[in-house]
Amino acid sequence: MTDTATQAITAPTPDTRETVLSVQDLTTEFRSGKGSVRAVDGVSFDLKKGEILSIVGESGSGKSVTSLSIMGLLPYPAGHIAGGRILFENRDLASLSDREMRKLRGAGLSMIFQEPLTSLNPVLSIGRQMTEGIMQHLGLSKPEARKRAVEMMRRVSIPAPEDRLKDYPHQYSGGMLQRIMIAIAMSCDPRVLIADEPTTALDVTIQAQILELMKDLRDRTGASIVLITHDMGVVAEMADRVIVMYCGRKVEEGPVDKVFAGPKHPYTIGLLGALPVLGQAGSVGDTELAEIPGVVPALDALPSGCRFSDRCRFATDKCRAEDPPFVESDPDHFSACWHTDKLEAHT
Repeated sequence: MTDTATQAITAPTPDTRETVLSVQDLTTEFRSGKGSVRAVDGVSFDLKKGEILSIVGESGSGKSVTSLSIMGLLPYPAGHIAGGRILFENRDLASLSDREMRKLRGAGLSMIFQEPLTSLNPVLSIGRQMTEGIMQHLGLSKPEARKRAVEMMRRVSIPAPEDRLKDYPHQYSGGMLQRIMIAIAMSCDPRVLIADEPTTALDVTIQAQILELMKDLRDRTGASIVLITHDMGVVAEMADRVIVMYCGRKVEEGPVDKVFAGPKHPYTIGLLGALPVLGQAGSVGDTELAEIPGVVPALDALPSGCRFSDRCRFATDKCRAEDPPFVESDPDHFSACWHTDKLEAHT
């Protein structure tokens, strides 16, 4: 993990920072032929100025839907916010019009999407798609916007950026498109950057470069970052605080060092235990990695009680009958489990 002491001047401790984004009891639902299903269920968190908050969990846990809810980009008419508030700089985003949200996206809120090929317009050149937002949000002329676009492309290691501005998305590889998405999202120096699996399609060298670029944005502008990822190594390297989600709910939240050193939920223990460690055998054999049994249940077929109970080795009848509350198990360390006292021996 990096030494945060060297960042103290530009990145004060989260407790002393003002809250930039506050998500309060967010509930997001999707309409289907079988009725409404709840993809995000009562999620709350505060994002401080200059903080990097990571959200982790398996596919289907609600991470991306949470970010799309914040950005006002839920697929219409199926997806909608059914409850809660999203306050960005004390403005309730859920109550803003589409026009007001468009003004915020880019310089206020920006997002690196998980699927770049479906997020870029296939009939517009990369240059057009990059400069449009820069001109609108930064007020630059077209030549100045092109210069800014070239600079951002160079910073994410796109070769010959001056020539490649005229190319279209289909002329880029998947990894290069991901870098273009990162360049677009960061080009207007947003105050809050939401990064949904930003380094998935990148090799380790470019990945490290992109993560450093995100840190530089934070240190240079005081931007806050929500980092959604499956990579616990990236969480350890980048984040100040981590939220673990499962089936649309938070199951654990706390400072990264506390969660990694002493996880308070069996699901978090499973995620950390499944990490491969170079030079060490898996806990269940010489070649096998530990795994979490079963799969994330469908949203319309959730188990009663604790939603993780059917996959949890610590589950009891109480777990299967009653949903545990989300409480502070240690100072600034929260979890939703009936049996946190049993977990210390297994961490």
